Amino acid sequence: MPTLNEIRSTFLDFFARHDHEIVESSPLVPRNDPTLMFTNAGMVQFKNCFTGVEHRDYNRAATSQKCVRAGGKHNDLDNVGYTARHHTFFEMLGNFSFGDYFKEAAIPYAWDLLTRDFGLDPEKLLVTIYHDDEDAASIWKKYAGLDDGRIIRIATEDNFWSMGATGPCGPCTEIFYDHGPEIWGGPPGSPEEDGDRFVEIWNLVFMQYERFGDGTLQDLPNQSIDTGMGLERIGALLQGKHDNYDTDLMRSLIEASANVTNSDPDGEGNVHHRVIADHLRSTSFLIADGVMPSNEGRGYVLRRIMRRAMRHAHLLGAKDPVMHRLVPSLVAQMGQAFPELGRAQPLVEETLKLEETRFKQTLERGLRLLEEELGALPPDAALPGETAFKLYDTFGFPLDLTQDALRERDREVDISGFDAAMARQKAQARAAWAGSGESADAAIWFDLGEEHGATDFLGYDTETAEGQIIALVRDGETIPSAQAGETVQIVLNQTPFYAEAGGQVGDTGSLTVEGGRARITDTRKVAGVHVHYAEISDGRVGAGQAAVLEVDHDRRRAIRANHSATHLLHEALRSSLGEHVAQRGSLNDESRLRFDFSHSRPLSVDEIERIEAEVNALIRQNAPVETRVMAPDDARDLGAQALFGEKYGDEVRVVSMGFEDGSGKGLDGRTYSIELCGGTHVDRTGDIGVFALTSDSASSSGVRRVEALTGAAAFDHLSRQRARIAALAEDLKARPDEVVERVRGVVNERRTLANEVSQLRRELAMAGGAGQGEAPAVEEIGGMKFLAQVLQGVSGKDLPALIDEHKARLGSGAVLLIADAGGKAAVAAGVTEDLVGTVSAVDLVRAAVPKLGGKGGGGRPDMAQGGGRDAANAEAAIDAARKIMGG
Repeated sequence: MPTLNEIRSTFLDFFARHDHEIVESSPLVPRNDPTLMFTNAGMVQFKNCFTGVEHRDYNRAATSQKCVRAGGKHNDLDNVGYTARHHTFFEMLGNFSFGDYFKEAAIPYAWDLLTRDFGLDPEKLLVTIYHDDEDAASIWKKYAGLDDGRIIRIATEDNFWSMGATGPCGPCTEIFYDHGPEIWGGPPGSPEEDGDRFVEIWNLVFMQYERFGDGTLQDLPNQSIDTGMGLERIGALLQGKHDNYDTDLMRSLIEASANVTNSDPDGEGNVHHRVIADHLRSTSFLIADGVMPSNEGRGYVLRRIMRRAMRHAHLLGAKDPVMHRLVPSLVAQMGQAFPELGRAQPLVEETLKLEETRFKQTLERGLRLLEEELGALPPDAALPGETAFKLYDTFGFPLDLTQDALRERDREVDISGFDAAMARQKAQARAAWAGSGESADAAIWFDLGEEHGATDFLGYDTETAEGQIIALVRDGETIPSAQAGETVQIVLNQTPFYAEAGGQVGDTGSLTVEGGRARITDTRKVAGVHVHYAEISDGRVGAGQAAVLEVDHDRRRAIRANHSATHLLHEALRSSLGEHVAQRGSLNDESRLRFDFSHSRPLSVDEIERIEAEVNALIRQNAPVETRVMAPDDARDLGAQALFGEKYGDEVRVVSMGFEDGSGKGLDGRTYSIELCGGTHVDRTGDIGVFALTSDSASSSGVRRVEALTGAAAFDHLSRQRARIAALAEDLKARPDEVVERVRGVVNERRTLANEVSQLRRELAMAGGAGQGEAPAVEEIGGMKFLAQVLQGVSGKDLPALIDEHKARLGSGAVLLIADAGGKAAVAAGVTEDLVGTVSAVDLVRAAVPKLGGKGGGGRPDMAQGGGRDAANAEAAIDAARKIMGG
């Protein structure tokens, strides 16, 4: 009996022998189809090849594509566990031709693989075709020998596939296996077609037309092939099973579930094990492809799947988290075919454990509420919608999780009541928004978010993606389109553009649609909606169009480096200055980083050097930068630092980087920096390059502000500093390493000379020489000695020393000196100790200053100073002081 791994290999080997390129599965998050939540078919990654937009170096391919159907149009979640063939995750085997072979080769390939390589009995096979596809009918008859009774003509869309309302399309042929008359059911197209006797195993699509808006069809210039065969379904058939969950791979996961829950894999809890086995695959692969649990978009669907599995584990009696313990079994089964699963195993295990730990805290309370409500209802009554909404709003139970719990009891939910409760909550949220003080035109973003949901942010994993334009907005109103030269705001269902938050500026870049292009100049977030500020540069951009979005990669790279360096800087400041350091604001753009933090004094040269050295040492570690999603309380328990001004919901992204001892393992396993942060970051600390602190200043009382550079900007800054030192060295006739000492010598020499000059000026002023005129005369006013003098070439800072010397010579009296420095005046007054009770130096200065064009002045009764704009009125100022002396 072949295993599923062997069946996958047989399929791919068959088409490799027939010159097909074996292409790796694309991620579960499609980058080239913004209308899809998840990759749900093998052809998704080849969509542009079929339309002719993209050309590859091969024209025939084969894949085993991982697929998820758990949201949007294709949602099999409710049926998983209860049927034989429904899954949230499955593999689709497919072969593709892009303008190479067509029906005449596709049908023989399928027939040969099924009947020869897989060994199916040809007599058990029958096919359907589109009712007027005579070419397919002829090939089936001629090559496979099928008669008209085994070629069923279907006249509905079931056998006519299309990529959308318009675009490539064509008839298809489906291959069915007959399990025999002992199983109820009829052939396709019959009243009993929903039975299990005839099971579809492969669908071959012949894309030969293009459908236009008016419904007309035209032949495509290049006819193509797109096929899809579920691995689990063909696996069950080849292993002699009638249930996909009885295949070797699924059975191994079911037994692993039974083992960790200490329960019977085939007992009353069989459905629980099936749900767990299926959901383990979808959640693990989604996490490996970059989706993390959240309350919106893809993350919300992931959380729904996780919590559904966790409830079933709880029903099996699991008291502790168990989902993460199943991941090794999954990796053992599928890790060789999908190596990304093995690489992400630690992240998958940690995410599952954290989510289940968190959910278990509310699960029992939610189930208790459900039991109480059901106990108070008549046996056949539906659960009130208000109760279902409370389970959703308070305990995190999605509606389908409540429905799943009730399904086991043959009970239903009052959906209309649930919808009414949801509508009331939205109305309350709208009222709160209207009263929040936001500008009136901001209500449009709330409306768009309410109608279309929050924008799905893809930018943690990619800087290029496709999105579908939901709306164009100008002056608070939606508009259908915009032309070249116009400025608008654009909202899409998903985007790689980061919206300004947490100190990180918004992304810029480009948006391209068929027939138009726009330059994105900024990105902001309002009411969960990413708002792209755009200038239409070419053609026309309209609502509903698919758009290719590309972030300015160089700018984002520089922003990432600055943001990650900010985290390292924060911790280095705490390490060097003390635990009192806490963030008080930040800015991370493409040119620099700025960081405000609580600290009361300037940084010393030694502190700056130590902080710089510590950050650069962490950069050289080249340690991985890791992110996790968890509850805020759990994050704080790990020691994560919260960023100033950020508002946190019931889950946060935790960014960790570096190791305390530099070994790559951490001191006692301790990470250097752990912070709550929603921004984008480098993959490894080494990507920052180099770090240079450029300034330290006061931001406000008790808050310092430092600025720094990273990467090329830091290198350029250090290069300029080196050039300046080299220039100084040349001027000083010294080596660069001697510059500091030589400059200190020059400064000391200048200080000595300045002191000597100041002393000489004072001596000359006292002697009345060097342009000062004759030595000043001493007056007597009111029985007190008074000396006043106007000095040239003397600075204001020299006046107090001159005052003291004059006071010493007078023995008893008052002195007023005015220094004329280029037309501006400095004034000082002094009174000997024996007279301070009679006259005050402050009063003398305040009398003189207004005459000099100044205001105020102050000091002590024995010494005071002031200044003015006009030294020409010095004599008037002296007269004003004389009047004070005279009383």
